[in-house]
Amino acid sequence: MWSSLARSSRSLAGQFLAFQVLVVGVVLIAVAAVSVAQSTKEFRDVRGQRMIAVAENVASTPVVRDRYADPFAARLLAPDVDRAVALSGAGLAELIDRTGVVRASSDPSRVGKTVGFGPSRVVEGRAWFGDLDIDGRHAMAGQVPILSSDGRVLSVVSVSEPYPSVWQLLSGAGERLLVYLGLGAALGLLASWLLSRRIKRHTRGLEVAEIAGLAEHREALLHSIREGVIGVNTDGVITVVNDSAQELLGIGPEVVNRPVRDAGIDPAVADFLVSGENGHDVVIATPTRVLALNRRAATSQGQRIGTVTTMRDSTELASMQGQLSSHKSVTDTLRAQTHEFANQLHTISGLVQLGEYDSVRDLVGALTRRRAEINAAVTQHISDSAVAALLIAKTTLAAESGVSLQLTDDSHLAALSPAMATDVITVLGNLIDNAVDVSEGTLASRVTVHIDDGDGLTIEVADSGPGVPQAQRSEIFSRGVTSKPDVPGGRGIGLALVRLITAQHGGTAEVRDAADGGALFVARLPRIKSVTHA
Repeated sequence: MWSSLARSSRSLAGQFLAFQVLVVGVVLIAVAAVSVAQSTKEFRDVRGQRMIAVAENVASTPVVRDRYADPFAARLLAPDVDRAVALSGAGLAELIDRTGVVRASSDPSRVGKTVGFGPSRVVEGRAWFGDLDIDGRHAMAGQVPILSSDGRVLSVVSVSEPYPSVWQLLSGAGERLLVYLGLGAALGLLASWLLSRRIKRHTRGLEVAEIAGLAEHREALLHSIREGVIGVNTDGVITVVNDSAQELLGIGPEVVNRPVRDAGIDPAVADFLVSGENGHDVVIATPTRVLALNRRAATSQGQRIGTVTTMRDSTELASMQGQLSSHKSVTDTLRAQTHEFANQLHTISGLVQLGEYDSVRDLVGALTRRRAEINAAVTQHISDSAVAALLIAKTTLAAESGVSLQLTDDSHLAALSPAMATDVITVLGNLIDNAVDVSEGTLASRVTVHIDDGDGLTIEVADSGPGVPQAQRSEIFSRGVTSKPDVPGGRGIGLALVRLITAQHGGTAEVRDAADGGALFVARLPRIKSVTHA
């Protein structure tokens, strides 16, 4: 029972009720202070004028003017000073000579005492009212001089009334304070009740400790997820980003509450985050990583509040896909060569059966020369055996698709280390595959390859396809969808992988218009160096 009472006393609604009561108390104290100040000012203004009026009335009384200096003035003038007190409600009325000696007083014990005039200038012949300390009490006093016919001050009439205590001032304003108290308490309780209902509705009945616990658990779970998670509201502002997302995007926790485009995120990823549409398995290549992103809309109480995007690092997966693509290309080349060799063997078999041995010799010689020409056209410019083999295989595969693949006469490539050769094969193979795909069925059906290792390594692949629109050139190397091989960019992840590899070697990948029409893809790898053989 006590635990439940303690829980209820610590509840959010209870805390707000206590706060409201505190506010009401502060308001009442402020009202009391204002009331006391106003009552004090009212007392000073009203009673001060009253005191000086009574003093003037006493000073103008003939008996007072005639007998003020009489040795028996205290007894003779007692009725007059008592009447002044009775009529005005003052506390004290006195007749004081110029030296400050009390000659007559409504308090007989003060007769003969010497008193001070304080800040009063009544001895100079001026009437005055203000604050004085009389027998240790703060009082409002009015003082009027009794003047001779020539203007000299003969004596002073002083009428005073002590200031009421704070409790007396508050008692005088009691009804007003009770009204304020009732209104304040009623408004405080009503506001507390409405506020507690609203809080319970928005917090689903959870208390402060429970909300804090949920927030801590949410943060712990969010930042322990291996996948990157980033939330963006409908205004394009980042609302949450976990540790994995910070690492994948190269950003810090300070990007929270900042617009996506001002957070230093790769432009292609930023465009995806603010597009607002659901996206599944979208692959975007940044300069250092290949990211697989999945975005879903986030709603609260039926209202859209933004999007939540998860992301995975698919760099290794993309590299493996590139290797698999290369193996598939080799397989396709072997299949094409098998088909070509089968046709040639059938032809030779037929000629042998017909006894056309001279024709067999001529055909074999022509085939040998053709193969030698293709090999020579490549190997005399390309010294790396792996890259040369790729070009020879791609030439045969392109020919099967009706596309002419040519290596320019000014191409040159020295031997590379195995690791470098693997990257070059991946870049070159993806660019050629993309060019062959778009050139197939065109009027020229041509792909031209230029390789130059004079300053780093530059690979240029021109095709006879329709070219790449200017609007797509900024993102063609960045974005691909693995489930649709016919996306812009031709082969989905292929061009993204080209950009990743070139960036890893400090290079760039770009596309522009080719001189003879179509597109020209240019990949630069400045950090690749050839291997010098002894």
